[in-house]
Amino acid sequence: MTQTTKTVTLDNPIVRGEQTITTIELRKPDSGSLRGVTLTDVLQMDVNALFVVLPRISTPALTKPELLQMDPADLLQLGSEVTVFLLPKSAKVDVSPAA
Repeated sequence: MTQTTKTVTLDNPIVRGEQTITTIELRKPDSGSLRGVTLTDVLQMDVNALFVVLPRISTPALTKPELLQMDPADLLQLGSEVTVFLLPKSAKVDVSPAA
């Protein structure tokens, strides 16, 4: 079964007013969420491409100012999960232990 959401725990939480955001839930992007970016840019984790896609697929929805201030390690975590969503099933390796 294909996972359609992934929760990422941030190394450096985002403060939004009175709220502190420690986790971001990402959903698998559909084609509409990828409009305006090239797939190769997303797969290469191009920062500008991630700044377009992440607000569309994150809960809570990340804002551009939050992304601009985000720790690079957290952006890398989020970008890595986005790229995993885009891989075809044939490219994913089953890491579960053999029966």
